[in-house]
Amino acid sequence: MKRNSSLPLKFTEVCLRDGSHVMAHQFTEKQVFDAAKALDEAGMHYIEVSHGDGLGGSTLQYGRSLTNEMKLIETAVGACKQAKIAVLLLPGIGTVSELKQAHKLGASLVRVATHVTEADVSAQHIHMARELGMEVMGFLMMAHSAPVEKLVEQAKLMESYGAQGVYVTDSAGALLPNEVKERISALRNSLDIEVGFHAHNNLSVAVANTLVAIEEGATHIDGSVRCLGAGAGNTQTEVLLAVLDRMGIETGIDLYKMMDLAEDVIGPMLPGSQEIRKGSLAMGYAGVYSSFLLHAERAGKRFGLDPRDILIELGKRKAVGGQEDLIIEVAAELAQKTKLEV
Repeated sequence: MKRNSSLPLKFTEVCLRDGSHVMAHQFTEKQVFDAAKALDEAGMHYIEVSHGDGLGGSTLQYGRSLTNEMKLIETAVGACKQAKIAVLLLPGIGTVSELKQAHKLGASLVRVATHVTEADVSAQHIHMARELGMEVMGFLMMAHSAPVEKLVEQAKLMESYGAQGVYVTDSAGALLPNEVKERISALRNSLDIEVGFHAHNNLSVAVANTLVAIEEGATHIDGSVRCLGAGAGNTQTEVLLAVLDRMGIETGIDLYKMMDLAEDVIGPMLPGSQEIRKGSLAMGYAGVYSSFLLHAERAGKRFGLDPRDILIELGKRKAVGGQEDLIIEVAAELAQKTKLEV
C-alpha cells in the first residue's frame, strides 16, 4: 500500500471512551489506570478518556457514570509517562467549563464532535481549546449521512475555527470502502490540515475501511482494543497494527504488548463478546448511531418489540447522536401501531 501522505500516523485508542457505552459507563478508577498504563507502556500515542458521549455526558438521558469522568481523566494522566490523554466534547452536552477542567487535569487533545451538518456549533469550543494550548481535532459524526460536498463544506468550517485536523467519523459503521475513499480523498484535496478516520465495525469492514483511509492520506487513526466500543466496536487496534506491520508501515507501537494487554487487561473487563450480533448489524445496515444499541434493546424489552424494528425506524427518521430520547418515543409509537394492527 502506498500512503498518500508523508506525515507519521498518529493513533488514538478509544476503548476508555467509546468503550464506555459497552460498559454502561461503569468504568472504575482501577480499570482506567490499568488500561492506560498498559497502553502507555506499549507506546500508544493518544488515549481518549471521558464518558461515552463526551465530557458532561453523565446524565439520565445518556447514562450515569459510576466514576466522575474528571477523576478518570486524572487517573489516566497519572498512569502515563509518554502517551497523551484525549477527551471528546459534543457541544450541547459538554461545556467550555468542563473542557477547561479536563485541560487543567492534564488532557492535551480534544476532539470537538458535531453532527456532519452542524459544524457551526463547534466554533466556541475549538477557539477555547486553541487558547488553552490544546491540540484540537474536529469530529464530523455520522459522515455517511451527508453528501461529500456537504462533508467538505463542514470540514472547512472547522478548519476556519482553528481545528488542526478533521475526522471522517463513521458513527454508524455504515460506510463501505469506496465511500471512505471518496470522503478521505475529498478532504485531503480540500483542506490544509490533517485528516482523521474513526470507524465502527457494524458491517465488519472497520479494518478495511481504515486501511483505505490511510492509503488516501488520513494520518489520525482511531482504534479500540478488543473492539471495546459502541455497537460492534471500532477498528480493532491490535489487529490493525498487525496488518500495518505486515505491510511494512511503522507505527512505533509494540504489537506484542498490545496483544498482551488486549488479552490480559481489556479482556477481563468485557461484559460480553464484541462480535457482530443482530443489533449492531442492524445499526450498520440502517445507518444508526452506534451508541443507540443499548438504549434500543432496553426500549424493546420495555415495549415488547424487536430492537431491530426500533433501529430501522430510527434510521428512516435520520436520528443523530444526542437524540437518545427519541428512542423511547419511536418505541412507544411502534408498540401502539402493533397494538392497533392486532
